[in-house]
Amino acid sequence: MFGRLLGAANGLEYLLGRALEDETGLSHSLFELLLIVGRAGEGGISTKGIAQAKVLTSGGATRLVHRGVELGLVSRRASTEDRRVQIVELTPEGERLAVEASTVHARNIEQLVLAVLPANDLGAFEESVKVLSKHAASQLPVMP
Repeated sequence: MFGRLLGAANGLEYLLGRALEDETGLSHSLFELLLIVGRAGEGGISTKGIAQAKVLTSGGATRLVHRGVELGLVSRRASTEDRRVQIVELTPEGERLAVEASTVHARNIEQLVLAVLPANDLGAFEESVKVLSKHAASQLPVMP
């Protein structure tokens, strides 16, 4: 069963990522960055917080943020409390693209995931995914 779950997740990630990039020009990794930073709201989020949310090393998160900065999607600044900490925030263009990409991504999930499941199973499916996600998140190590 786990093999099928992993296979479905990998296949869907590929299909959804390709569709997102084709329609918005935004890679799945950069889309996730925009979502994480956007959820943080005013005040932004540290690079370490991004690493933890994406389960990346701090170096991986730093490289991802750098790509976002180069594309004008996020900005970064030193924290006022600790100058060693970088705070990341959405730019207006990053916010615009996050909204656009979210609309596209939700439509693609509807077509590629929800439309193929029996309607009477959707509630149980959603709850099962939520339980698995919360459990996995609670077991993950804190990233350095």
